[in-house]
Amino acid sequence: MNVDRRSLLAGSAAALLGTRSLAAMAGRTLDIAYVNARVWTGRSATDRSDAIGIVGNRIAVVGAAAVHARTGKTTQIVDLGGAFVVPGFTDCHTHFTMGSLRLSQVALDTAMTPAEFTAQMGAAASKIPQGRWLQGGGWDADRWGGEMPTRAWIDAATPDTPVAVYRYDLHMMLLNSVALKAVGIDRNTPDVPGGVIVRDKNGDPTGLVKDAAKDLVVSRIPPPSAAEIDAAFRAGIALGLSKGVTRVHCPEIDWNTFDTLRREHYDGHAGMRFRVFNPLRDWEKTVALVKAEGHGNDWFCWGASKVVFDGSLGSRTALFYEPYLDDPTTNGITVTKREDLREWMGEADKAGLQVAAHAIGDEANDIVLDTMAEVAAANGERDRRFRIEHAQSLTPAALPRFAKQKVIASVQPYHAIDDGRWAIKRIGPERLTRTYAFESLIASGAHVCMGSDWPVAPLDPLTGIPAAVLRETLDGKNPSGWYPEQRVSLSATLMGYTREAAYASFCEDRMGQIAPGYLADLTVIDYDLFAMDKEKLGQAKVIRTIVDGVQRFG
Repeated sequence: MNVDRRSLLAGSAAALLGTRSLAAMAGRTLDIAYVNARVWTGRSATDRSDAIGIVGNRIAVVGAAAVHARTGKTTQIVDLGGAFVVPGFTDCHTHFTMGSLRLSQVALDTAMTPAEFTAQMGAAASKIPQGRWLQGGGWDADRWGGEMPTRAWIDAATPDTPVAVYRYDLHMMLLNSVALKAVGIDRNTPDVPGGVIVRDKNGDPTGLVKDAAKDLVVSRIPPPSAAEIDAAFRAGIALGLSKGVTRVHCPEIDWNTFDTLRREHYDGHAGMRFRVFNPLRDWEKTVALVKAEGHGNDWFCWGASKVVFDGSLGSRTALFYEPYLDDPTTNGITVTKREDLREWMGEADKAGLQVAAHAIGDEANDIVLDTMAEVAAANGERDRRFRIEHAQSLTPAALPRFAKQKVIASVQPYHAIDDGRWAIKRIGPERLTRTYAFESLIASGAHVCMGSDWPVAPLDPLTGIPAAVLRETLDGKNPSGWYPEQRVSLSATLMGYTREAAYASFCEDRMGQIAPGYLADLTVIDYDLFAMDKEKLGQAKVIRTIVDGVQRFG
């Protein structure tokens, strides 16, 4: 599908449009007036109001007096009954295609024992047509004590069905024997650069593959049809809107999300906004796309690239200086060669792309920060807004570098309360003092945006917000907060999902705040989060989601 270039708006063009919109709205009767509200505008930590007036797809005025002055006979008046309104939530880190497809695949997050895991796999296999792959995930060996599953666990329950199910962090996958045979992995398959084929004491594959080794599997599984992906995408969008999400960032390592949006949703009729990061290794393709068609529009934009540098903490593939405590034979891996990281990042940055890099371990974050510094020095000063996705474990010296180097930390609060159940077994208490160090990053002056990593964690900012504010782990063992010094204030957390999210994608001039001239993207919540007992934050519910001036949920 060819996109009309005349409709594609980028950067300065969008800012100009916002200025013109303000002029065009001046004096016009409001189309919609939201009154009797408790509004947190996002313009500062404490700025509050009580009413919002909309003309077309833009906010025209804020405040009851201004709204009343512009209300006419044709104005639709919506009494929110004291509900809490914030700028529309942005989830700054999702894998939207995978998450959407996962909605109809097997979910293993409730398997608390090996027996439950096996039983759920068998039940799921019995419900799909013969020959079709059983996919999905969400399993976590730490829920049942840490013993890793193997193909032997599920072979008898899935004798004729090829199985490929992800650990919940997406960095490890379990295959059964049927699947191993189908993709050609056996004892003679060589190790994969940037990946791990887990083997037993005899050298035979156990069924577990990590990081780049997953590519041997994914590339051989028959892909879903375009119609199946489009249907899944619509379900994912509906889910996001029901959670108050008006925009998502998709830092992907393939083109699936881009291709789906290009085919089906680029014009905004689905009601959610997207910013897509395409693979950094394909930077030339992205540069050519930008040259031919611009950066997209406020519904679907591109012009950014993402690379995975190391693995994950749960899979013991995140790169640390010191070995893992529960497996001293390894300190993690690099998924991308350092020389490739430097070359691709340098060329993409030189061409004007925004670059994001996945980094989890402390050594990985240092290497990525070093590389970003080298690239910035080589290519010269500009507003590049490098991002590190996760920025999870940092050395003491790394913490101030984000602000100093103007690198955005894109973090996921829910990971802290999830991984906090078992992370001490991996890396011990000292390294954990600088892991998920959200408050330290914010206090240092760094830009910190927040997201979920869906489907790793729920596509729901109202689960991420209490995770950041309270840091109470999911197992209930840290009621006073897991490393409570890293708790984040409610206002700073809301900034992470709104204003900082807009900054992280170069659209702070028109998104992330409730202010005249800004796009009318609003999330309406049943209770004022600032007036609630913090321990009850997780009980709040989204009751309306407005995108581009149109109510999409509620």
